[in-house]
Amino acid sequence: MNSEPHRSQLAALESRGRLRRLITRSGRDFASNDYLGLSSDPIIGQAVADAVGRGVPVGSGGSRLLRGNAPEHEGLEAKAAAFFRTEAALFMANGLLGNMALLSALPQRGDLIVADELIHASVHDGIRLSKAAAVFARHNEAQSFADLIAAWRAEGGKGRVWIAVETLYSMDGDMAPLADLAEIAARHDAMLLLDEAHATGVFGPAGRGLSTGLDGLHNVISLHTCGKAMGVEGALICGPRLYVDYLVNRARPFIFTTAPSPLMAVAVSAALDRIESADDHRQRLTLLRQDAAEAICAPLGLPSPRSQIIPVILGKDSRAMAAAGALQQAGFDVRGIRPPTVPPGTSRLRVSLTLNIGRADVVALGEALRRVLA
Repeated sequence: MNSEPHRSQLAALESRGRLRRLITRSGRDFASNDYLGLSSDPIIGQAVADAVGRGVPVGSGGSRLLRGNAPEHEGLEAKAAAFFRTEAALFMANGLLGNMALLSALPQRGDLIVADELIHASVHDGIRLSKAAAVFARHNEAQSFADLIAAWRAEGGKGRVWIAVETLYSMDGDMAPLADLAEIAARHDAMLLLDEAHATGVFGPAGRGLSTGLDGLHNVISLHTCGKAMGVEGALICGPRLYVDYLVNRARPFIFTTAPSPLMAVAVSAALDRIESADDHRQRLTLLRQDAAEAICAPLGLPSPRSQIIPVILGKDSRAMAAAGALQQAGFDVRGIRPPTVPPGTSRLRVSLTLNIGRADVVALGEALRRVLA
């Protein structure tokens, strides 16, 4: 067996400062997506314990289209559709599979996908499986989306357009121009695919996300992942019943996978209740963001953060990883982010604000950052 290609590729990654290794969590949490601190929430935990007590199984036993469809799945989907104010919802194992299902199944041959150039890797994976053509718009520039659609129509494109964006970008912490994109979608009879992964729970009334106000429209489908601010696991695709039914029939990432645990459906249902009543958590996170603006961003010459995600762009892979290592040694769990997760030349520290830390931790990290980056 010739293993040399794999060995040489790993060696090349290491020489460029891009070899990845698993690191056990330790230190103060500035790395996770547990924005509201709900991953260890006792109310969610008790809901799962109660479900175990009444005999809800740990495993689903099969795909949803075989014997894996449990009452807990269907109950969650009905609850999620009501919560996010859409006709229907579909529970997926995670956000990666959710995006792959959406992009691989819904756009048809002859359609056009227009995605933001910085959109998540899972959307790229879905596009590779799609029969539709795809182009990438300049990041958060609504006019770029409009221009690409107009150019495609001018060249004879006659199918449907699918606009795909993250509402809140996971590596930059900035937000999509949703109002402008909604207007473009309406003008071109296009569908909007909105990945709310990092906004669900944190933004919008009752934590419904940044797409609040667009929810329920016939041309909007949103993806709400459950493993970030909701503190649990899975993803909810929310939108018109027609498209949810189509996914059940045509989306390979849904059809050919074992259904999520019924216990996780119980956990997600409890997490929906928690984020609905978590205005106090969101207010505390807003205050932490203000603390970070003063203690981290201002001293480093960075703009005040609009969200709980603060990128500290350092450029070189080696510099980002050295800085992350130094911060970890000092007791701060801050991770370095390198290509291909971010564009070449933009390696960074991704500082994530969560309710697992407090103001004193933010101030201490600001001081450590100044020392490390001096």
